[in-house]
Amino acid sequence: MSNFRNWNLAKLNKRFHLERQMQMSLLDEWLKAVYDISETDNYFLHRIQENLSENLFNWNEQELSTGFIGPMLAWVKFTDKHSNLFEERPFSGIVDGEELSGEPDAMIAWGRDEPEKPFFCFKEYKKEIDPSGDPVGQCLAAMLAAQAVNEHRYPVYGIYVAGQNWHFMVLKDRQYAVSAPYSATTEKIQEIYQKLLWLKDTIKGFVQQELALHNDRN
Repeated sequence: MSNFRNWNLAKLNKRFHLERQMQMSLLDEWLKAVYDISETDNYFLHRIQENLSENLFNWNEQELSTGFIGPMLAWVKFTDKHSNLFEERPFSGIVDGEELSGEPDAMIAWGRDEPEKPFFCFKEYKKEIDPSGDPVGQCLAAMLAAQAVNEHRYPVYGIYVAGQNWHFMVLKDRQYAVSAPYSATTEKIQEIYQKLLWLKDTIKGFVQQELALHNDRN
């Protein structure tokens, strides 16, 4: 058994023969997401952006989470009848005979009260380069475990945040792609919000497929 936090990108690529794609249709679709943003949404985004800009260089990781990331995810509201957003919940998956396990900062998973099948993994860092590990590798390790748990039926999505910068990730089979950074202290905050709305709708589609599969089995 190995913990997500012990992996970096080089080790993952070597152990699991991953291939990074500079362009991937699944990621392109996500990055092109466009949603209408209401005045209420804009007001909310402006307020939490102010909070981020004023505290970015002083906040520790927990303060970044409670002062900006948490409110953003809560505003999107990923809670549904059959799925939910979970924070620091343990899960594991067996990939090529090796058990990968850990507690992602957040994940969206099938399961209302506890995560059963993760569709999305989230990793947060205070800085782009952090002595405690590699955010891309740790997030991708969790995504690999999630892929194994949901039996490769769906692509797995991920985000890692380093300070103000949000990076979007997609894993399909052994191919993955990572976006350029989107700075939450700029007008890109609206694009970040739109991508979270798209993720919410996409996961609703996965949940409907899971429900159909469950009903077929029963």
